[in-house]
Amino acid sequence: MIKHIVMWTLKDEAAGGTGAENGLKMKEILEKLSGKIDGLIHIEVSVEIFEAVPDCNVVLYSEFETKQDLDFYQVHPLHKECGTFIKQIAASRSAVDYVI
Repeated sequence: MIKHIVMWTLKDEAAGGTGAENGLKMKEILEKLSGKIDGLIHIEVSVEIFEAVPDCNVVLYSEFETKQDLDFYQVHPLHKECGTFIKQIAASRSAVDYVI
């Protein structure tokens, strides 16, 4: 099982919205990937972070059966579409992938 965790810090304003508005939109578009990409077992996104080092505004947690499933997800057109918006609003990104 592969765990994929990503943390973003958002710009105060971008793409016509505030950081808070963009965080909610980001959560919505990422969670819509559930059930639409083969190999994506589970995905959850939160904008209610009360403690993180480094600071972040949005966190994504997802699960994949294999590394190949994660690789497929990374290049999938629906995931890329989310990335187009996220790149406009994100100030920074941290990620970790690990096997259990």
